[in-house]
Amino acid sequence: MDAPIDAIKQLLTYMGEDTTRDGLQDTPKRVCKAMLELTQGYGADIGSILSVSFDVAYDEMVIVRDMPFVSLCEHHMLPFTGTATIAYIPQQRVVGLSKLARLLDAYSQRLQVQERLTMQIADAIEEHLQPLGTGVVIHGHHSCMACRGVKKHGEMITSALRGVLRTCEPARAEFLSLSEH
Repeated sequence: MDAPIDAIKQLLTYMGEDTTRDGLQDTPKRVCKAMLELTQGYGADIGSILSVSFDVAYDEMVIVRDMPFVSLCEHHMLPFTGTATIAYIPQQRVVGLSKLARLLDAYSQRLQVQERLTMQIADAIEEHLQPLGTGVVIHGHHSCMACRGVKKHGEMITSALRGVLRTCEPARAEFLSLSEH
């Protein structure tokens, strides 16, 4: 791991820092460790995450609301944080509840943009669970916008609707009303 540590030292030097001073001596190692932790989603096996399901005859909406996440903006490598609401209408089997949270982690712990994150979650549920419908709403706060550039705070909201949650107005309305803060 010498190359990444050396790269962080070069970056600190480029910024005008002295990498030998007391407070920065272990910073390159800590930054590398933090980046590996913040991007551990690259190693996730989505199929395995969504493979634990149960034979439960349930044909109504299953929704997990306001799950927190932290991701890194792929444009600036600065964090964006927020909450995700994930819903699906099962056909034959229901997935283990914690698997939706793990799915969120698998995709948010990568370099991301919020729009892609939203679609990836919905597409994975569609592919692996084959539900009647899927809905994802993400509320995000982006430090790349708040701390640099325009320096404005604001909430970004993205959604992805699949199946009956997109095509059936009553199902869509139910999901959107249940996903509101």
